[in-house]
Amino acid sequence: AGPLALARDLLAEGGEPFFVLNSDVICEFPFAALAHFHRQHGGEGSLVVTRVEEPAKYGVVVSEADTGRICRFVEKPRVFVSNKINAGLYIFSPGILQRIQVGTGVQDQAKPGRGGGGGCVPCSALYPLWLPSQPWHSPSSFQDPSAKIGANCVIGPNVTIGAGVVVEDGVRIKRCTVLKGARIRSHSWLESCIVGWSCSVGQWVRMENVTVLGEDVIVNDELYLNGANVLPHKSIAESVPEPRIIM
Repeated sequence: AGPLALARDLLAEGGEPFFVLNSDVICEFPFAALAHFHRQHGGEGSLVVTRVEEPAKYGVVVSEADTGRICRFVEKPRVFVSNKINAGLYIFSPGILQRIQVGTGVQDQAKPGRGGGGGCVPCSALYPLWLPSQPWHSPSSFQDPSAKIGANCVIGPNVTIGAGVVVEDGVRIKRCTVLKGARIRSHSWLESCIVGWSCSVGQWVRMENVTVLGEDVIVNDELYLNGANVLPHKSIAESVPEPRIIM
């Protein structure tokens, strides 16, 4: 936030709210909707958050459930306190510039007792709705043109998807190879896996730790495979919580 203090005179011109974005945030944001949200609550600032599946890896935002006002920030919590993290998009009213000092961070200004209209900066959890509905691919990933990827999928990093593969909605794949003709059903999570030719992975399945499926393997819904090595033409009906070979 320190650089904002250096630009205080320019940002305060006209008395209108202004946006602050982290430089690594790339998305199609509806700025008009965020400005409307900010004006509705009447505080000095709004922080956009996004929900994550593994909050222990991030600095977490804890907010009031009914008002959305930020209570505190917790850096990489060891116990679950929230699944919302700072998405790096802010909007502030000019009044906050009077309290920002050179050399301080934006997050330092969004602490309890520093915001207007009740003492906290409200946060908006609309961020996931603003992301495009089409899947997001890491630049380090490859997808055959004939593969079909559903909405709200996240593919990558280091993923190869072969010809004729079908990935249904809401799937997360990273560090995996999915071979020709395989199907990954909705809301499954695959990390560090190889999915063989013509395999079928059910809904809400989690596979990780170098799980390898041979050709034509069927994994039923809602199972957990941890380091399983499955020979071809098998049907998996139970979770595999420890690494082993299934013959």
